Amino acid sequence: MQLSRRGSVPPFQVMSILRRVGELRAEGRDVISLCAGEPSGGAAPAVNAAAAAVHAGGESLNYTPAAGLPELRAAIAGHYARWYSTAVDPREVVVTTGASGAFMLAFLAAFEAGDAVAIARPGYPAYRNILTALGLRVVEIPCGPETRYQPTPELLDAAKKEHGRLAGLILASPANPTGTMATRPELEALSAWCAANDARLISDEIYHGITYPEPGAADPLGVSAREFGTDAVVISSFSKFWGMPGWRVGWLLAPSELAEGIEALAGNVALCPPAAAQRAAVHAFDEEAYAFGAAQLEEFARTRAALLERLPELGWGEAAPADGAFYLYAQLGPALGAFPDASAWCSALLEEEGVALTPGSDFDGVHGGGAVRLSFAAGPEAVRRAVERILVFQERHAR
Repeated sequence: MQLSRRGSVPPFQVMSILRRVGELRAEGRDVISLCAGEPSGGAAPAVNAAAAAVHAGGESLNYTPAAGLPELRAAIAGHYARWYSTAVDPREVVVTTGASGAFMLAFLAAFEAGDAVAIARPGYPAYRNILTALGLRVVEIPCGPETRYQPTPELLDAAKKEHGRLAGLILASPANPTGTMATRPELEALSAWCAANDARLISDEIYHGITYPEPGAADPLGVSAREFGTDAVVISSFSKFWGMPGWRVGWLLAPSELAEGIEALAGNVALCPPAAAQRAAVHAFDEEAYAFGAAQLEEFARTRAALLERLPELGWGEAAPADGAFYLYAQLGPALGAFPDASAWCSALLEEEGVALTPGSDFDGVHGGGAVRLSFAAGPEAVRRAVERILVFQERHAR
């Protein structure tokens, strides 16, 4: 029988690696997983208590409105006033099944099949794979250390000249896998470019709040595209700052002309996000939960500092600065040894030493073959132990 080409996209390698991690642990192996962005601290106690109360209450968990619980939409709108001093109408908020669900809804509502959409390379592979599955043309913008791994208006001009009109730009700040951020002037310039070129900006702000600014720096939590107008689709989630990746609750801010279509698509595709998770997520905006997130950030910062201190010892090549998020993206350089690429290196590291990293080819099909992404979300002790194992592995395979 016929098979759709939509299903021929590459798998997200992180999920394949996590499957192997699970298999090795089932065999009794001690595996340190640094391949996924899963905060070790979990959700705030207030959120966990709310979830327990929901499930212990005995009431039915029925469908919510397609765009989410009104009280959660209002709480998210209030968050924008708190962090960005920006007014958001709760009716502009659409609660989604994780940020992944928000991407799908935004892409479906904003773009037609065949449209060209720009993404940074290296970048989050699910952007590319979802866009491809939906019949869109992916235009990769090569972003290296000279632009701090972020796109620029000049790079977009060059891409437009080569590929024709760009219907959209997906921007991530802090970015995955590099952790780099667009400054306020840079984001404002990109927003202006999109407006002038009739391109929809999709701003992935899932890692906002997980940043490592210098004391007294402006915009220490990140800059939201919403601060420059209502044309951008702003996407975020409870998965990172709030430590709730498996709860599968995210949101988007919908421009007025897309709102009706996005809500209609949401009701058809998923009916609604998980009801119990939505009810608990309301408490992610309690003072206690913000304080819990801030404490987790302090641990991420300590882990990041310790990891960067040991980077010379690892002997890897060029590394991104990791201004935000909880990833280190680096070329292996001489540490690649006799392995043909980082995929083989990562596979051997997992099997021999029980350390799971993600090869860079998942994020960059051109220059990522010799790179790895290490997530330090697992905490300082896990990272310390992993580095010791990596050093043993590299010594074993040194040329």
